[in-house]
Amino acid sequence: MFDDFFIRALIAGVGIALVTGPLGCFVIWKRLSFFAGTLAHSALLGVTMAVFFEISIAFCVFIISAILAILLLQLQKKTKLSDDALLGILAHASLAIGLVVVGFLTTIRFDIMGLLFGDILAVNEIDLLFIWIGGSLILYILKLIWKPLFASTVNNELAEAEGMSPNKFNAIFTILTAAVIAISIKIVGLLLITGMLIIPAAFARNISNNPQQMVVLSTIGGLLSVLIGLFSSLAFNTPSGPSIITAALLLFMLSLIKLKKFSELKK
Repeated sequence: MFDDFFIRALIAGVGIALVTGPLGCFVIWKRLSFFAGTLAHSALLGVTMAVFFEISIAFCVFIISAILAILLLQLQKKTKLSDDALLGILAHASLAIGLVVVGFLTTIRFDIMGLLFGDILAVNEIDLLFIWIGGSLILYILKLIWKPLFASTVNNELAEAEGMSPNKFNAIFTILTAAVIAISIKIVGLLLITGMLIIPAAFARNISNNPQQMVVLSTIGGLLSVLIGLFSSLAFNTPSGPSIITAALLLFMLSLIKLKKFSELKK
């Protein structure tokens, strides 16, 4: 049978997939892929600050990512720069500051490769509790704000006219995205967290007919990616994060084949 560390990794991966499925759909619908990438870049700063102050990595990553998300919302209101310019500035600035801080941590040793690309050996029982409790809370909050968040995604002006306060719900969504990044570090890694949000949702977008179906298929795609990725990681001794994202990419490519056949049938 499988070792305990692999069972823990499976449980953690399933928990992450259940959260990234629905949240990733909003990332696709709102065209916020670059935003998710920016938060992932900022996670390195969160990790280095956590190591420096000797506190929880996931907690520190969440705080730094949430601060960056709120800062972005404020800059959007106070500057004339486009969103992609602001995202580029924040992404590279946070990454650069994180690397500078790493330069000061010469006396502290930590597994940088595991943090960048994921490490199934690093998952323990406390991480599982953090992932499942945190993930359940994220899904619960997402359920509460689903209607106004979806309305603002379809038509921001109409949602505002109906008194739904789209800016408030968009801010909550950005914080939820930061929380997902924080709980996903050990399985997927800092550099590939965005892929777990985007690729299963993109896979679902190609083969779904309505938003509800897309959410379900995105979650299924995430679960399949985790299962295929972790089993292949165990079999071929490859990093867990890249293996999961590669599995998600294969599913996305299969969805393109189905999409092409469907387009030919319509003609």
